[in-house]
Amino acid sequence: MINPILFYNLVFLKSNQMKYPKKVVIGDITVRDGYQHEEKFIPTDAKLWMLENLLLAGFKHIEVTNFGNPRGMPQFSDADELFKKIRTSKKVSHIINDASLTAITIREKAVERAIEAKLKGYGPDRILLMVSTSESHHMKNSGLTLDQYWKMAEEQIKNAHEAGIKVNGTVSTIWGCPIEGPTDLNKAIDFTQRWFDIGADDVEHADHDGSASPDRVYQYYSMLQEKVGMTHKQIVHFHTTRGWGLANVLAALQAGMTNFEATMGGIGGQPANFIDGIPVAGTGSYYYKDPNLVGLVSTEDLVVMLDEMGIETNLDIDKVLEIGQMNERIVGRRLRSESIKNGRIPKSLTGR
Repeated sequence: MINPILFYNLVFLKSNQMKYPKKVVIGDITVRDGYQHEEKFIPTDAKLWMLENLLLAGFKHIEVTNFGNPRGMPQFSDADELFKKIRTSKKVSHIINDASLTAITIREKAVERAIEAKLKGYGPDRILLMVSTSESHHMKNSGLTLDQYWKMAEEQIKNAHEAGIKVNGTVSTIWGCPIEGPTDLNKAIDFTQRWFDIGADDVEHADHDGSASPDRVYQYYSMLQEKVGMTHKQIVHFHTTRGWGLANVLAALQAGMTNFEATMGGIGGQPANFIDGIPVAGTGSYYYKDPNLVGLVSTEDLVVMLDEMGIETNLDIDKVLEIGQMNERIVGRRLRSESIKNGRIPKSLTGR
């Protein structure tokens, strides 16, 4: 007689074998999302070094800065200077035209700055606008109601496109809001479709504070695949506040997602409200208790994991680990990458 539990397990495992894409795109957002969280100003030339080396490691999608008001976010007071330096860098002049450089532009004046920089020859290839499914979180982030923001976004997408700039529309608070609590996944699907309807070139799906759990990640991206599709235009963005970041990546991979973002050392979070000993506006009160225990998925750990899974990233993984080691020296503390300490798993016998 066949053991019913054994029979069930055999059937279940056979019918639910993990399926992953053969290759993925990894965008690195250390210099913007990562450094915005730091309470010391990262020197412009250190940011430039990071951008240059990310490009040399093979990254094609990189966030450079935020064109928002530098009075509230002094980490980005060098936005124009940094863009000018990376555009004229001899180290990457042979590859920079193959990459997409992004600036964050939450409101109209930031979009205007980006367009002006583009027309002057050094601006971004792509800008980012953002909505939250939680009205209160959205208001805190942008200062507008959702209705006001959608109207503004539609106008600014047209303006950006006329200047030759692509536009990303981000959806946040998908899996939960630090202000309101649980959110509705269906609302994020509707917002995604609305971004495409008003002309966005791609959409980022942001777990902004580590609220997402792997089961709901799989549920959401399966819904997204079924109701919207356009997988290559959907970007996965996870924080790992509670340590679930790579588990969520795995769940998204199983749902068929192929485009991910991460930061070196897993740094990042809200714009800091304290820079070089001076209190600044930032984004106001934080929604976390310890700034050292929040952040995004680590770029280093992500690319090493994908390499072990046989998923192609087209990145120089050894160089990625070297950049991660240098990033700890730039920031001045131990970060959250395990791979830069433990290295890659050997591909052949070492002889030891």
